[in-house]
Amino acid sequence: MSRPVPFATTLHVRDHCLCLVVQQASRALARRFDDALRPVGLTHGQFSLLMSLNRPQPPSIGPVAELLAMDRTTVTANLKPLERRGLVKTAVDPADRRGKLLILTDAGLQLLQSAVPLWERMNAETERLLEQIDVDALRAGLRALL
Repeated sequence: MSRPVPFATTLHVRDHCLCLVVQQASRALARRFDDALRPVGLTHGQFSLLMSLNRPQPPSIGPVAELLAMDRTTVTANLKPLERRGLVKTAVDPADRRGKLLILTDAGLQLLQSAVPLWERMNAETERLLEQIDVDALRAGLRALL
């Protein structure tokens, strides 16, 4: 018979696990940003995906997946609702006919333009909540995990 994990270990993990606290914070941040972006009909994930397409040249799925730390199939699945809404379209990559380029439509650009001030306000509000810590150091530390 296996020995149960002591409850003290459970409490230690609860109080010291970096993964747990980052997951909790991520969910809380996602809710805050989802609420902020709701007036323009976007989630924080959709906003990030649209923003990742806002480049001088349309990207292919690979660089977008890398930026968002997602696998290609998840990016493709998340693009579908945005395509149905007419915010994003795909085109054959003229440099490699097997590849596809992801293009923000005019409607996507307009929606992104409407969403940016909402994001800016929520981002500034979130940074104010974290005024006791160096937010740039937090960002750098989290990026070190990527």
